[in-house]
Amino acid sequence: MMTDQPNANSAQSGAVGADRLSPRPLERPSVDPQQAAVFGRPHGVDGAFDKLYTPPPNGNGRRGLELAPPTPESLAEAFRRPEGAEGVVLQRPLEAVGEAPAPEEPLWTDARDPWRDPAAGAVLGGPAVPAEDADDKKAARPGGARLSLPEVLFGRRVQPKALAVLGVVALLIGAVGGLVGWWIADTGSELTGSATISEAEAAKERPPGSLADIARRVAPAVVSLEVVKPGADSGEQGSGVVIDPQGYILTNEHVVATAVADTGAKITAVFNDGTRAQAKIVGADQKTDLAVVKVNVTNPVVMQVGKSSDLQVGDAVIAVGSPLALQNSITAGIVSAIDRPVTAGGDSGAPPVTYSAIQTDAAINHGNSGGALVDSTGALVGINSAIRSSSSDGGSIGIGFAIPSDYAIKIAKSLIKNGKVNHADIGINAASTVAGSTTMGAQVRNVAPNGPAASAGIREGDVITKVGDRLVRDSAELTVAVRSHDPGQVVPVQLARDGALLVVDVTLGSD
Repeated sequence: MMTDQPNANSAQSGAVGADRLSPRPLERPSVDPQQAAVFGRPHGVDGAFDKLYTPPPNGNGRRGLELAPPTPESLAEAFRRPEGAEGVVLQRPLEAVGEAPAPEEPLWTDARDPWRDPAAGAVLGGPAVPAEDADDKKAARPGGARLSLPEVLFGRRVQPKALAVLGVVALLIGAVGGLVGWWIADTGSELTGSATISEAEAAKERPPGSLADIARRVAPAVVSLEVVKPGADSGEQGSGVVIDPQGYILTNEHVVATAVADTGAKITAVFNDGTRAQAKIVGADQKTDLAVVKVNVTNPVVMQVGKSSDLQVGDAVIAVGSPLALQNSITAGIVSAIDRPVTAGGDSGAPPVTYSAIQTDAAINHGNSGGALVDSTGALVGINSAIRSSSSDGGSIGIGFAIPSDYAIKIAKSLIKNGKVNHADIGINAASTVAGSTTMGAQVRNVAPNGPAASAGIREGDVITKVGDRLVRDSAELTVAVRSHDPGQVVPVQLARDGALLVVDVTLGSD
């Protein structure tokens, strides 16, 4: 609050200075009666404290707050001062300690020490490690006089061994430098240099059943047959298949035909490992173009024989043999056709051979004859026998023929047992029907007297269209159909005569 004290103010003004101003008068703004009713002091209260409030009897100044209960007697006895020590305090009075100890020497004598003088500025001190004493430093060792080249070589100031070692080192350095220079000059051409070749880390996979796996298993059972006449330097060559552990080898009759005609001819079997053994003819059948020879070897690898009747067009097959004198060659292809009537041979005055063949596009050439045709399991399904060629040299054009294994093994068993084969015969000569005929089949040209056909009532001019379950479309198929049966077997034969179809039963004879 302000009071009227002009003398005091003037006195202060005189003491402080003439430019000092007096305090401003207190400004009291008007108060809204509604706000004064809400925020003003209660009725009967003039000051800032409520004089109507009366503290509780315990005197703690808090309304409704009670003091803590008195200390238990046991705790008070344990922590109170002992009797007679009511006026003793923990701090000893000065008169009890005597004179004050002398002040300790300061750790820093520098008056600029910021710890002693807070007003002193920060000062960078010297290094923590003391400087070396000048006396401890070793004086620099003076260098000796340098030797000249004459003194080194002729002054006898260097040992001869050291000179020899120095010369050897110089020669080595020169040789290494020369080699490095030669290598840089030799490899520095723009056209020559070292090449980085990327090589395969591992061999190609050959899972079981692959062509490589089949070739590995069947190649040892296929041999090359060499037939040489007496006094001749060279001869004929073909292939053969080992079908029995005793050394029986199945091949084509035309492969060993020279030895069949000339008993002095020599047959040599050459196995996959290069072993050579002399072979003897067991039996040969010109009508089926099959023959069996035998070699005396120990524990030969035998070909596993499959069933050719299970083959279907499109099945994968492999031809194994020695084409063009290239032993143990493998070619792969598929079955192009089955039960294909083939007439082959007839060379050098020999009658042609007719058989029902497996047609394949696996490459077959001269020398493959008598070799194996195996399926995708490596089992024998045919004996490679002939090819169809459009050139004079008889090269393969992807049309090869093999004798089915079912028929070939049957003939081989008969040759091994009897040395010969008896074929079924119907007793007629037939020719294929001419083009434009309304009936496809084999036309009977003549009938053997008292033969099977004559006994069954077949006449000249009849056209045979079916033998048993097999259709006959030409004379070759008639021969194949008849030979697929055994002598003495009764077979129904369907024929056309004067526009009518007849069926007669024929009891087949033997040739």
